[in-house]
Amino acid sequence: MVIVGWNARHYLELCLESLAEAPPRRTMEILVVDNASTDGSAAMIEARFPLVKLIRSAENLGFAKGNNVAIRQCRGRYIALVNPDVIVLPGCLDALADFLDQNPKVGNVGPRVFNPDMTQQSTCRRFPTLWNNFCSASGLETAFQGSRFFAGEHMFFFPHDRTLAVNVLVGCFSMVRREAFEAVGLLDEGLFMYGDDVDWCRRCWNAGWQVVFFPGARAIHDRGKITAPYPVRFALAQQRSVIHYWTKHHSFFGLLGIRSIILFHHLLRYTFAALSILANSQGSAKSEVGKQVSSACLRELLSGSVPNKA
Repeated sequence: MVIVGWNARHYLELCLESLAEAPPRRTMEILVVDNASTDGSAAMIEARFPLVKLIRSAENLGFAKGNNVAIRQCRGRYIALVNPDVIVLPGCLDALADFLDQNPKVGNVGPRVFNPDMTQQSTCRRFPTLWNNFCSASGLETAFQGSRFFAGEHMFFFPHDRTLAVNVLVGCFSMVRREAFEAVGLLDEGLFMYGDDVDWCRRCWNAGWQVVFFPGARAIHDRGKITAPYPVRFALAQQRSVIHYWTKHHSFFGLLGIRSIILFHHLLRYTFAALSILANSQGSAKSEVGKQVSSACLRELLSGSVPNKA
């Protein structure tokens, strides 16, 4: 198992506790890459989880490169990539490994994932298209909830109640067959954070391996809490990843289209945030954050500068 952490001590501790309290019946190695955290994450691991192989990085390598550092050192037949804000429920790892044992054409399998309140979290996605990105950017996805036609990349219309081959599994938790990594390659290190799951799953399918959602395994994901204190930083990282992906996998006109959709989305978001602040003389914290995020994304988009780090 590989976990990459950056200033996520509390969540990382909960994740490792869940593994220690209900270990799988199979032999398991845990590798944690600490991306130059300043919150004591590495010291906590050394003190509380001596069996974990800790890889200290002198700099923040990003999610994809951090995972690759550990994947190269893994010895197992199957490699689980798990976010630090995930709680692995009992039996989950064994269920995923059993599924891969029984389905040799599957290269990547992911569990059913819940929010901390045990409501369903969407972890199945479709490959990005101009249409499904427009549906998200314009609000059509929200206006027509449950619609397949107006859905964005996330398959919110899918109840996550049955085994299903999907385009993409969200990268918070998946288990990958070693042979698939050998055939497909490692994560794209040009994606500092976000988008690595979409890119790798696309390459996985292209290489002849299936990507499958399996609800017989379960986990909890406290999504968004680690990145919440840095909204502008991570919004820019996500925007850069989208542009990198479209540059890599689509034509010039596709790239032009997605840049136009991103521009439209942030212009719309900035306008609504500004109007909300004007309508409320005391201002709105949420609107102010939205305005700052969209302003930063618009500046970078219009400048044409796309740094590869968050």
